[in-house]
Amino acid sequence: MSYCLHSESHLDTGPIYVRENGKLHVVNQGAGGIQNVTPKTRPFRLFSRGFSVELCMNREDDRARRQRTDHFIFTYTKEGNLRYSAKSLFSLVLGYISDNVDHIDSLIGFPEQIAEKLFSAAEARQKFTEPVTGLRALQKFTEAYGNLVLCSLCLRNRYLVISEKLEEIKSFRELTCLDLSCCKLGDEHELLEHLTKEALSSVKRLLLKDNSLSDAGLRRMTAPVRVLKKGLENLLVLDLSCNPKITDVGIGYLLSFKKLNCLDISGTGLKDVNAVIKRIQMQIGLVHSKVPLKEFDHSNCKTEGWAEQTVLQWEQAVMEAIKPQDNLRSRTAALHFYGKTHRIEEVVKCKLVEAETKASGNLQFYKERVQNCHLPLKKEVAGSQELKNNKKRVLAEQERERTSKQKHLCLTVEDWDLLNTY
Repeated sequence: MSYCLHSESHLDTGPIYVRENGKLHVVNQGAGGIQNVTPKTRPFRLFSRGFSVELCMNREDDRARRQRTDHFIFTYTKEGNLRYSAKSLFSLVLGYISDNVDHIDSLIGFPEQIAEKLFSAAEARQKFTEPVTGLRALQKFTEAYGNLVLCSLCLRNRYLVISEKLEEIKSFRELTCLDLSCCKLGDEHELLEHLTKEALSSVKRLLLKDNSLSDAGLRRMTAPVRVLKKGLENLLVLDLSCNPKITDVGIGYLLSFKKLNCLDISGTGLKDVNAVIKRIQMQIGLVHSKVPLKEFDHSNCKTEGWAEQTVLQWEQAVMEAIKPQDNLRSRTAALHFYGKTHRIEEVVKCKLVEAETKASGNLQFYKERVQNCHLPLKKEVAGSQELKNNKKRVLAEQERERTSKQKHLCLTVEDWDLLNTY
């Protein structure tokens, strides 16, 4: 707060007294002489008559005043009068911590109910959208609460969000469902390498449709499972459709997923389809489906968890960054008017790819015993046949284990180089 002082008469010094021969004389300014008169008592004034005060509020005081008003809740009564009540101490503390959430050391052992409210308060303030502090704050929550922060993540056709928020996406732990369809990631993308880490070993449903994957990408993704028995060992549903660079060799790497129940390899570059179908059925026990399976219906996949609104905020921030490109429409219209062609890069829609896969045919597989486990048996002959089939499967599994042990002993140089990176 600053004070501005104004005075009308700066040269008015008041009466002047002179003591001479033990007497007090007053000096007459108009005549310039000295009068031997007793001075009149004047009221004591701290400031002159022309003194005024002007209050100037600076920014710091304004911010402090705004914070003080946030401590109250303003409502109106039935009569229309304004009434305010003080907020609870819990809400005040929660707001203060959420404003400084990036300075939290650890949340391990903190109650989940209060942590969810704290996450929602920080999310409402968009703390997780900030470049550096948002990542640090999000990591504190994911380290302490795992799949409560996010259990399912759908990034279908959101490759811009992946490129902008890659580190934030990698901070999520214990995901059970991950949809990366139509993102064109490729074999060398950092996120595909992160799939093999221990933080995502809980993934049960992985959708990698239309991601420009090849046999090299599948070999890298399945290396921990094939050799170290780590990584995506709990995978149940896998979608690799619309990846034409995947050949018969790449399908051989998928045979290490022993718990796999559903597989989609439609639209891949298979040469001998019948041989691949028989191989998958013999080694994994998956049967070719003539009807499209509901497990690969992407409408069921969605983002679930505390950070559901955070992912939407990331997407909105990316879309707002793209908005200035709408001004290019007038330029393209002018180019068309003058007969010039302008190259426009458009996003490849997954619907076109889906039409191509329907034309080429579906290659979706399911585990037969999973679907028929709830159906009643009509005849005793069926039960005896199942017993025989089970015995055959047990023998086949034993032979597979023996052959797999022999294969593990003879690793290629590329596999050893890949394993050294872990």
